[in-house]
Amino acid sequence: MSSNLAVKLRSGTQKAHTAAENVGFMKCFLQGVVNKDCFAQFLSNLYFIYSELETALASYVNHPVLGAVYFPQLNRQAALEKDMVFYYGQEWRSQLTPSTATQTYIARIQELSTKEPILLLGHAYTRYMGDLSGGQMLQKIAQSALKLSEYEGTSFYNFEQIPDKREFKDQYRQALNALPIDDITTERIVAEANHAFGLNMHMLQELEGSLIKAIGEALFNQLTISPNSGSTEIATSQ
Repeated sequence: MSSNLAVKLRSGTQKAHTAAENVGFMKCFLQGVVNKDCFAQFLSNLYFIYSELETALASYVNHPVLGAVYFPQLNRQAALEKDMVFYYGQEWRSQLTPSTATQTYIARIQELSTKEPILLLGHAYTRYMGDLSGGQMLQKIAQSALKLSEYEGTSFYNFEQIPDKREFKDQYRQALNALPIDDITTERIVAEANHAFGLNMHMLQELEGSLIKAIGEALFNQLTISPNSGSTEIATSQ
């Protein structure tokens, strides 16, 4: 029995994927409007999310279904720890706490791990397939906008153990499609993947206030620092 889970996940989350791309924070990101502090906050929230998700997935490595699609080379926790050191220093653990939306996200992962671990597949698909696809573009944008050297501060997007991302994504989809699960379970996993998109959107929306403030300050500095900054005259158009 084949579930065709990857096929159904892709088609069943298209609307959620589009909605996520249209969140203000992400729209700014895609246009190269990236602030270092906001980006660091973004990665710190992801650190808490991935730590929880990867702990849960690892605990089910011998599960008849989850174990078949457990690929430790996908794990992002260690890479995110490198980024935390870059942005916050060696004592970063004592400085960071998950945002309110991130806490809700974590609570959902914990709930599923305890009660319905099979639905964790929806979260794993949503996160990792995005990282392997659009995440690579986001890395380049961040490197350019923040003038980062090589992979400093963007280790999260660097999959050192996956040299051929396209080949791996095909392998991952094939493993999902081959899972011996019924149609009802497949539908519930797709629904959970959509829920994962929603949780991620709420996390991003929380960051928008900080980004708006940063953009406002940058615009203010741009408008007030000029060759004639010492003059009290106001420029007018004729």
